[in-house]
Amino acid sequence: DSALHKAVVSTQSTGKIVCIDRNDPLAGQLNDIGDVEKVMPGYLEATRDWFRIYKFPTGKPMNEFAFDGVWKDKAFADNIIKETNGHWKALLSNKGVADDVATQNLSVQNSHGLISVDEATSILNKVPAADSAGPAVDSSTQNQCFVKRTVSENVCA
Repeated sequence: DSALHKAVVSTQSTGKIVCIDRNDPLAGQLNDIGDVEKVMPGYLEATRDWFRIYKFPTGKPMNEFAFDGVWKDKAFADNIIKETNGHWKALLSNKGVADDVATQNLSVQNSHGLISVDEATSILNKVPAADSAGPAVDSSTQNQCFVKRTVSENVCA
C-alpha cells in the first residue's frame, strides 16, 4: 500500500511514496494513509519533519511541501505509480526519448535498449577508472546541526 507526500526541493518537486512491506506485522492495519496516524500516532509528522530538515545541515534551505503539506491517499499514489510506469515503458520502447538518454539494459526483454553482457562490458570498459581515493569530502558534511523537533521523541515507541 502506498501514500504520497510531495516535497518541493529548491526548484524541483520530488514525490515520496510511503508504503509498508506486506510481511510487516502492522501491514494488515495499514491500508491507507489515514490508518498510519491511527496506528502510529506522530509517525507521519516525524517523517515530514525529517524531509523538511534533512538537507538543512549542508546549508540548503528547509524543504517546502506541495498540497499544503497534506499526505495524499493510496488512490492518488496508485495513479502516480501508474503514470510513472507508463513513462518507464515509453523509455524502454524509445518513444520520445532524447538522443542523449541511454536506455541500454541487460534484462528487459523486447526493449529497444536490450544489449548483451559483452556489449555492456565493452561500454563499461570505456569508462575511466575511478580515483581510488574517491571524491573529496565537502567539509560542510562534517558539520553537526541540531534542529528543534516538532514532535516528541516517543512517537515511534
